[in-house]
Amino acid sequence: MELFELVVGRIGDALAYPLVILLLGAGVFLTIKLGFIQFRKLGHGFAVATGRYDDPDEPGDVSHFQALTTALSATVGVGNIAGVALAIHIGGPGALFWMWVTALLGMATKYAEVTLAQQYRDVRVDEDGKAWEGSVSGGPMYYIERGLGRKWKPVAMFFAFALMLTSFMTGNAVQANTVATQVFDSFGIDPWITGAITATIVGIVILGGISRIGRVTSIVAPVMAAIYVAGALLILALNIGSVPAAFGRIFSEAFNPQSGVAGTGAGVFLLTMLYGVQRGLFSNEAGQGSAPIAHSAAKTDEPVSEGAVALLEPFIDTILICTMTGLVLITTGAFEATAPASFDLGASNVSVVTGDREAGFDDYLGDEAIAYNEGIPQVLDGPRVARFNVGIDTLFVDEAQTRPFTGTIDTGSRAALDADGGVIETLYGNTVRTSAPLTTLAFERGLAPIGWSGLGGYIVLFSVILFAISTSISWSYYGDRCANYLFGKKAILPFKGVFVVMHFVGAVLAVTTIWDLGDVALSLVTIPNVIALVVLSGTLKKLTDSYFDRKPWIENEEAHKKAKAEGRL
Repeated sequence: MELFELVVGRIGDALAYPLVILLLGAGVFLTIKLGFIQFRKLGHGFAVATGRYDDPDEPGDVSHFQALTTALSATVGVGNIAGVALAIHIGGPGALFWMWVTALLGMATKYAEVTLAQQYRDVRVDEDGKAWEGSVSGGPMYYIERGLGRKWKPVAMFFAFALMLTSFMTGNAVQANTVATQVFDSFGIDPWITGAITATIVGIVILGGISRIGRVTSIVAPVMAAIYVAGALLILALNIGSVPAAFGRIFSEAFNPQSGVAGTGAGVFLLTMLYGVQRGLFSNEAGQGSAPIAHSAAKTDEPVSEGAVALLEPFIDTILICTMTGLVLITTGAFEATAPASFDLGASNVSVVTGDREAGFDDYLGDEAIAYNEGIPQVLDGPRVARFNVGIDTLFVDEAQTRPFTGTIDTGSRAALDADGGVIETLYGNTVRTSAPLTTLAFERGLAPIGWSGLGGYIVLFSVILFAISTSISWSYYGDRCANYLFGKKAILPFKGVFVVMHFVGAVLAVTTIWDLGDVALSLVTIPNVIALVVLSGTLKKLTDSYFDRKPWIENEEAHKKAKAEGRL
């Protein structure tokens, strides 16, 4: 099992940087090809999303707004809370700048894949009244096969199969595990109980098909974003004097990193840039081919209109929500702060490092024991225990941190031995945080001046729960469209049943390997999708020029007014 996990991890690492280059390159190409459409037509995207041009007589299952919120429910998730914290923890505040760059380029990519998904989607008349089947199917598998030709059918099938697997794993099991873990840590509720509850909620929603999913996400997505952003804005208002300096650090450290785990220097600039780009890409999902499946269900006969709506996704996800998280982390100083923690030396987030915060930390590759005296290594510039790759200044043997650790750390067995040779199971110290716990710390620190520290933690907890459940709901639709493409309508209901079971399984089992497998599968499906976008860019350009020359939304606005007057909206 360990060998399998190692192989999966190595494959993921090997794909990471080439994938970043491919996605960024496609974003630059499409931005230029489409004349910087993400800037020119952003306002039109907002106008279409409001529903003012909706025509209920056009083909599709959901409105423009519901398609957007379904896609956003999958996109806006734990990555906005944990991913930003991880990027800033590793690369410092400058990583946020590269997340912005990625989002701006990703807007063009998202426009391209959604427009093509609408152009080549499969629309059928719902004859049997089974709402859970849906009447529309679309996504990269359709524009790969129909746009590039039948010889690309095996590639389209590979895409659909890999994305279906991903929907079981990172889109579902990992989300369930995140919720169960957070609830257990906060309230002590057994994961199987939480898993049973969330699996039931997910099952009830997804059995209603895309129409019910759209109705639920059109409520949940705005509410969850509003709660999180409101908390962030309150913190920024309390720290308004620190906001200009925070922006200054973001821009200056984008090119000259001064903080973060990696330290400083030219090599660190590349790490800051690449980590920011990578977190940005996987936060807004541009180019991964998942969101076009949701947008394909929108009621429209103009593919470009839904593409314009899709422009908003990276903008909302990264430019707005991720920026809120980043500013809270920086203005409160949480990303550089330490907090009391207990830890086991055998934990995956505990290591032994050399270096310091100014120069950066490196893994210690030696096998000699480390001698500690009064909580501090006897060799001050030598190796020391670290958590989240940052060295811990002082180790203690009690939670109150009144008894410094004196003894040795066996780096081979990861055992802590006191001066008498006794084994110490748990150590204590002030350590940095990362991922969601770092964001929790930032919200707690940010609301502490008005006595609402506890509320800050609950805002993050509640957001994580809502984000994770809504992500599972949206990914169920992505997966069932893939099942429909591969096996036909008869596979949709069994898929939903397996999806609900996998949600419960994910809540009660460790999912590290599942997460890694899902990441690898998602990386693999991104490659053919991006290639298809570039090859079909000529068709995309023609569709775009035709739409904005004809201005069909003017006619749609009249149809919308008529339908509203007749009570059909």
